[in-house]
Amino acid sequence: HSALSAGERCDEWTRISEGEAKVVLGARSAVFAPVENLGLVIVDEEHDSSYKQDSPPRYNGRDVAIRRAEESGAALVLGSATPAVETFYAARRGELELITMAGRVENRPMPKVHIADLREEYAKGRASIFSEILEEGIRERLSRGEQVILLQNRRAYSTFVTCRECGYVARCPNCAVSLKLHAAARKLSCHHCGYEEPAPTVCPSCGGLRIKKFGIGTEKVEEQTKATFPEARVLRMDRDTTSRKGSHAAILHAFRSHEADILVGTQMIAKGLDFPNVTLVGVISADTSLNLPDFRASERTFQLISQVAGRSGRGKTPGEVVIQTLDPDHYAIRSAVEHDYVAFFEQEIEFRRELGYPPFSTLVNVLSRNESDRAAAAALEELVAEIKKLPMSARKGVEIIGPTPAVLARLKGQYRWHLVLRSSPPLTPPCQGGKEWGAAVGLLRSAFDANPGLRRKLAVDVDPMTMI
Repeated sequence: HSALSAGERCDEWTRISEGEAKVVLGARSAVFAPVENLGLVIVDEEHDSSYKQDSPPRYNGRDVAIRRAEESGAALVLGSATPAVETFYAARRGELELITMAGRVENRPMPKVHIADLREEYAKGRASIFSEILEEGIRERLSRGEQVILLQNRRAYSTFVTCRECGYVARCPNCAVSLKLHAAARKLSCHHCGYEEPAPTVCPSCGGLRIKKFGIGTEKVEEQTKATFPEARVLRMDRDTTSRKGSHAAILHAFRSHEADILVGTQMIAKGLDFPNVTLVGVISADTSLNLPDFRASERTFQLISQVAGRSGRGKTPGEVVIQTLDPDHYAIRSAVEHDYVAFFEQEIEFRRELGYPPFSTLVNVLSRNESDRAAAAALEELVAEIKKLPMSARKGVEIIGPTPAVLARLKGQYRWHLVLRSSPPLTPPCQGGKEWGAAVGLLRSAFDANPGLRRKLAVDVDPMTMI
């Protein structure tokens, strides 16, 4: 995995190729390990978007695992408490065998989940980031010597700062995003390109003093937790606190050893962790990922809430979960409350079917990047013109969406435009031994064959995990 040095990776690779290692454990790239006589491939948390590499070659480790197991004659296990919609759909169609674990280990009960409607909290004049039920729950656990996990899937202190006199918002000069406030370091930072500048005390635009912080990040949750529960020992786990080698393991060890009562963190605390003394999980804002402009937003929200809820009550004491939200009736949140993946799937699959999203289509996201906004758009316009030169038979069944500016319209000094090709999925996708990805990919190949220079201008992502 990426945390190993080049030398360490080479040593492990050699051990595997020489047959010294019979079991290989690793992240995405481990799927290429030179294992002889492969008999079993296990993809844990198969729904996780990190299996998709976001730079060339843009492969999905799960799909490579499926193909490799098939070619090796090995057994394949795709494991998840919240399977990807495409995976569960394939199982429903009989393309995969579905094996369901109906209960927890030792038949322990699932945690009871409560919804805290933030609209009602605000109506009561409650200014705290903790709803009444969550605050009471935390105090109860502290009094009993039990532990608490608080999830806020956004790091930093605030998501942006603004001047309340002139409306100025601090923005990144390289990316189309606002700068995030890191209060402890007294700096504003871009989480995309790394640009930093000192946090202002006066407005750089009008000189006003009414600088206001908006939004909630893990740093602010940590501060508020310490202020509300001064007797509690609090740890924070996000990219900022785990940047040094060994810090990730050190935080987990400290919490497991009960050197802290409350763990605050982003999605990295949501899965794969087993703390028997954790009996309460609080989701500070379930809406953080719900309203992103991406067709997978509901799926990711359901998965994240379900996964973090599973951290509660893993020991002998039953657990509880409090989900704070402004949209308590959303089907993703309701299904997570009921621990009902099937109910979520049935609703989500109908939306996908109606709107023509995977698994009912193959999507190809073609991205153009350039320091010139016009040049970025022009490259995609050139592609569209090339496609229109092809015979109608080549374009049949392919929908062209765009070109249009990407949601993140500028990143690291480059403007971003994208175009989406959509077609019906192949009967047998390549990951299952098929030869073609579908009409959309075939059309794009034909356009590139006719104009090879376009390949160097554009980035192509087949079956993208995000459209942002």
